[in-house]
Amino acid sequence: MKPFTGSFTQQEAIGEDAIADAVDVLRSGRLHRYNVAAGETSAVARLEAAYADYQGARYCLACASGGYAMAIALRAAGLEPGAQVLTNAFTLAPVPGAIKAAGGRPVLVETTDDLVVDLGDLERKIKQSKARIFLLSNMRGHLADMEALSALLADHNVTLIEDCAHTMGASWNGKKSGNFGLAGCFSTQTYKHLNSGEGGLLTSDDAMFMARVIMLSGSYMHYGRHGAAPDKTVFETIRFETPNMSGRMDNLRAAILLPQLRRLDENIGRWNKRYQAVAKRLGAVPGIRLPARQPAEQYVGSSIQFSVPDITHDHARAFVAANKALGVDIEWFGADEPEAFTSNYHSWRYLEDQPLPHTDRVLAGLFDMRLPLTFSLEDCDHIASIITYCHEQMRLKGAA
Repeated sequence: MKPFTGSFTQQEAIGEDAIADAVDVLRSGRLHRYNVAAGETSAVARLEAAYADYQGARYCLACASGGYAMAIALRAAGLEPGAQVLTNAFTLAPVPGAIKAAGGRPVLVETTDDLVVDLGDLERKIKQSKARIFLLSNMRGHLADMEALSALLADHNVTLIEDCAHTMGASWNGKKSGNFGLAGCFSTQTYKHLNSGEGGLLTSDDAMFMARVIMLSGSYMHYGRHGAAPDKTVFETIRFETPNMSGRMDNLRAAILLPQLRRLDENIGRWNKRYQAVAKRLGAVPGIRLPARQPAEQYVGSSIQFSVPDITHDHARAFVAANKALGVDIEWFGADEPEAFTSNYHSWRYLEDQPLPHTDRVLAGLFDMRLPLTFSLEDCDHIASIITYCHEQMRLKGAA
């Protein structure tokens, strides 16, 4: 089998238009979002207005990271110190990390075989914990039945905050991910759908909530210089009682992001072609299972996940190693120790012990792979061939 020589961490170059805009900011010396000349609107404020329009939300805040957006969203939603917050068991470390950073106690909810939150377990955990907030992680771009989820939370008076780090641009029955609850939190870290190295966006239709997150982000008394903020009158009472937790986005990152946002929908189409090319090949391999996608889900296939049910830990490690030896960088969510960006809830030792047998079974055989836009469709076919070959070799050895 011919090895693959592409890079799974190489993103597309930042466009020349974004580079030119970034150079203009550097030449101005006005990198801080509130440092603008008379009559000018900062790049950050313009990004907020543009992203609110794209998202179909009334308000938008640009901030330092997606994790920061989640933490201040929880605080602005009224999270009390020590209160329990529901979230997915299948997620990445910044999600429970945001809950802990905001003073909450994560309560983990089981995942299904299709990598979405188990609504039955969610209802049980709501009743057991009395939690009033659910921080939903749309992990790796998989959307639950958002209408059923929203109805369940409304029945129990639970506030929804969405982590949309992997679902920027995705939707359910035409309604964009991030618009189903109080707030949507987005990331512009390099491996997400817009790339500014680090960065975050927070959207909402709730004026008082949004005023609180703007104050928390470190607006001082410059809240009037935002691109998609509530009216100044909304800030009158809360501006004196909301702490400053500085986490602003700067004009350099915003300048890089604005041109990328204009190309986002085009790039979603390109990601999905790559996803579909790999999924078509792997879906035909006996012993490999892909999570089912519902017709209502309009996803963004910037990564792909697949399961090898009942694989042992030793064989899973060997499978990962065999793929990597042939240049295919797949990660395994069942590993005992975290590796790079990949970990599971067992390694987050700041959490209380919580039995999650179904999630354990799912993670034990779950593999994950990025699909950067630097890959061609031919690359995707080559990668799928290598995964298929390594799986076949494992099967011949009686390992799967």
